[in-house]
Amino acid sequence: MTGYDAKGPRFRCVLPFEAQPAEVRLLRRAAVAQLGRWGVPSAVEETELLVTELVTNVIKHVGEGAPAALVLEWRCERLRVEVHDKSRTLPTPVGAHCDEECGRGLHLLAALAADWGTVLTAVGKSVWCEIAAQPAAVCRRAERARGALERYREGHRAMAAEGRSNTVLLEESAVELIADLLHWAAARGQDPEAVLDRAQTHYEAETAAA
Repeated sequence: MTGYDAKGPRFRCVLPFEAQPAEVRLLRRAAVAQLGRWGVPSAVEETELLVTELVTNVIKHVGEGAPAALVLEWRCERLRVEVHDKSRTLPTPVGAHCDEECGRGLHLLAALAADWGTVLTAVGKSVWCEIAAQPAAVCRRAERARGALERYREGHRAMAAEGRSNTVLLEESAVELIADLLHWAAARGQDPEAVLDRAQTHYEAETAAA
């Protein structure tokens, strides 16, 4: 699908609905609840606006009562919001004055989203958009770890063999770094296993809180 990167782990939620005005509020609520379960509160406001716009467009342009589905997908860097319906008519942006209610939907998508698009599917079409969405504490920790591993690897260039992927090298660096930290703890009279247990406890607590 255009604009769709299948690489990397994803969290996915599919919410079928009928195109009715009352469904807009329910879908907003469901989307916010799902983001809460995924630990992505930073994207709530944008998601509510995008869900409102995408679902309202189905009601206006496909028709009340039309079957459709809202799809949410999250990876560490982006949240993808899609609405699928059975119409094969692709929407196109039109010029709209600031006091006009119609014709501004796609402009709003373009303003809020990091990327967006429309695509025909086997049974109709999909309108999708992606916004930046990171669980702040978890991703900050992950980025700090990656930075530490990059710096650590710089000091061990000899271990980098030609043809090996960056992911493999970083994983090896992670193992080496953990081993070095355990040696450091043992040299200071600490129990390496106790240090690992404490680190695991911190990790589990922060993951549960996120």
